[in-house]
Amino acid sequence: MNYQITEECISCGACYQECKINAIKNDATPYAIDQEICVACGACQFICDFGAIVTSQA
Repeated sequence: MNYQITEECISCGACYQECKINAIKNDATPYAIDQEICVACGACQFICDFGAIVTSQA
């Protein structure tokens, strides 16, 4: 399972701060998840108040 950040992202920084392995890149809007680093723990999706992080089968 992969996580991805949708256009609903307002770049608030909550997911960026929550990610303990630095898989979220904040140099773009919306933020992006580096799939090479992400361990699919779900912390980013849980912390996002805007529903901008979704799961996908890829």
